[in-house]
Amino acid sequence: MRYAQGGGLTPREQEKRELLRLEAAARFACGETTETIARDLRVTARSVRRWRHAWCEGGPEALRSKGPMAVERLSPGQWARLECELKRGPLAHGWDDEFQGWTLKRVKLLIGRMFHVGYMVQGVWKLLRRHGWSAQVPVRWAIERDDEEIEVWKQEVWPLIKQPRATWAPISASRTKQARA
Repeated sequence: MRYAQGGGLTPREQEKRELLRLEAAARFACGETTETIARDLRVTARSVRRWRHAWCEGGPEALRSKGPMAVERLSPGQWARLECELKRGPLAHGWDDEFQGWTLKRVKLLIGRMFHVGYMVQGVWKLLRRHGWSAQVPVRWAIERDDEEIEVWKQEVWPLIKQPRATWAPISASRTKQARA
């Protein structure tokens, strides 16, 4: 099963989804309709029909989770070590450019250097999401940053620079015969 935001389901989410399927199985046994179950459980009717078919073939056991789709390449100990290194920041690992955050490519390289395990960039994204990491913003701001000055600029300068929104008016695309205002 694929999910739009990538990364699949965490073990907790897998368990929650399994309980939902087992609740549907109990309702199948009571003879409830597909549409009623779908509405009450807030899932699609197509999912309920698929679950019902599996239930008819193998009973409630057929609706149990089969476990994760793939075995994670990093052991729990390796993940804990990687997490410590990620918390140290990219500067500690030799990336000293103006971007102060981790990129997927950098994390991929770090995993390869530390554990000699190959991941694709998409796999790194799924791995990080599965363990609760998300997109970052830099931890440090520029020394010269002045929040008060930024607010003044937003209030006073930006409105002068920003063009007023064009109002609707009939116009002509012709260069030779201009529309009259």
